[in-house]
Amino acid sequence: MQKNILIVDDDEDLSYIISEMLENYGYQVSAAADEAAAYDLLSKQTFQLILLDINLPDCNGFALCQKLRETSTVPVIFASARTGETDRVMGFDIGGDDYLPKPYSMKELLSRVNALFRRTYEFQEAEKTVSFGGVVVNLTARTVQKNGRNISLSLKEFDLLACLCEYKNSAVSKDRLMTRVWGAFSVAEPSTLTVHIRWLREKIEQDPANPQYIKTVYKVGYMLEARE
Repeated sequence: MQKNILIVDDDEDLSYIISEMLENYGYQVSAAADEAAAYDLLSKQTFQLILLDINLPDCNGFALCQKLRETSTVPVIFASARTGETDRVMGFDIGGDDYLPKPYSMKELLSRVNALFRRTYEFQEAEKTVSFGGVVVNLTARTVQKNGRNISLSLKEFDLLACLCEYKNSAVSKDRLMTRVWGAFSVAEPSTLTVHIRWLREKIEQDPANPQYIKTVYKVGYMLEARE
């Protein structure tokens, strides 16, 4: 699975040290020193965890988390020198998943990051496949086969299919799909999702014009119908 982490902290030296440590343990790390830079990164790619400071130059980390929670469930660890009970309670109340007081050790940070990844994405730790018709989607290996033959999907096509697989037989809203695949603050047009759905159908469906599996749910979004 992808292990992209976004650090939002105006202490660039600390961000550099954290990035080097996490990357040594297999994570991919990006850093932003303020709200504007964070939104720019969030509009361009998806992240599986955010390490968020509260005192930022151009905003309050609590406000950024609240805005993020309007469209995304990505895990958030608050890391801050503000250690009072009021701040810690607020961090959890507005959607934070953990609160790490500064100063902290790199060992403790790594332990908390690892634990949050396990709790959030444990369905991906063991090999997980979803089958429908002659199609087998291996969510762990990120491969797709149709009637025993490999199908080549782009990164976004696979991410979209994986999201539909995760919620198979349930309608998934267009907003949720856009957030999961293109990022919480993506500037991608809704038509981008429509085009990628069409491409997926062309590669997977027997008759893309009359899909059996990737169904449109009127006024909601899309659903993968996989009864097997």
